[in-house]
Amino acid sequence: MTFSIVASGADGVSFGVAVASKFLAVGAAVPAAAAGHGALATQSYANLAYRPDGLALLRSGAGAERTVATLTAADSQREQRQLGVVDRTGGSASYTGKACHPWAGGRWGPGYAIQGNILTGEDVLAAMEEAWLETSTAEPLARRLLAALSAGDQAGGDRRGRQSAALLVVAPGGGYGGGDDVVADLRVDDHPAPVAELARLLDLHDLYFGHAEEADMLDLGPELAEEVAQLLAAVGYRPAGSSLAAVMAALADWAGVENLEERTTSADKVDPLVLGVLRERAGR
Repeated sequence: MTFSIVASGADGVSFGVAVASKFLAVGAAVPAAAAGHGALATQSYANLAYRPDGLALLRSGAGAERTVATLTAADSQREQRQLGVVDRTGGSASYTGKACHPWAGGRWGPGYAIQGNILTGEDVLAAMEEAWLETSTAEPLARRLLAALSAGDQAGGDRRGRQSAALLVVAPGGGYGGGDDVVADLRVDDHPAPVAELARLLDLHDLYFGHAEEADMLDLGPELAEEVAQLLAAVGYRPAGSSLAAVMAALADWAGVENLEERTTSADKVDPLVLGVLRERAGR
């Protein structure tokens, strides 16, 4: 009833799952991941106990193959299940029970496992695998997962149609403000084009929670600092003084209201994206 990819990032500690289905809120059932340990997708009459039990196995050091074998051996309905797992060493495994609705199957390789059932055909998984292998390991894991999911969707996906999609990515300290490991947890629960909508949400996620490379940050010299002060005044956040600290304080205040606080962590530089949004809001 679903097609998914489970994968690890090039750093070996980030993991993620991308999934789509003709099923309401597939993100609430299929994906699970633990930073530094691994990830899994449970689907086809999904056994939700696979998620906590599978992560516990991965945290204990079990590899992907052992995790699959242990979970399915204890499941009397395993022939209806489908499961993909990636472990912290890059090991991977995909299981498809003999009673899964056709077309059903899986593909796996170093650091990835791809699986699907009730698909338009095997070419869905082939397209996903090709897209995954063609992406650069330098790209963010979320983007690589989305590329694979989009390829499967374009190849036909779930033969019943489209309804929901989800993307889960974890990395140590990768969450909002560094408070947890959840880099991204995006869900499209009911939509006529869920994968395209998921891509739109990922763009927004990058806008609000992304970070500019240090080399791309703009130094707030006197001229740019004066422009920023004027822009802030135009949007109702006039700095309390002319010092750089006053300008940066006002910028941080404005950015917090705009949900851009993750991009305003420097004391003397400005993210070019933040500057662009500020100029837009000020009508410049």
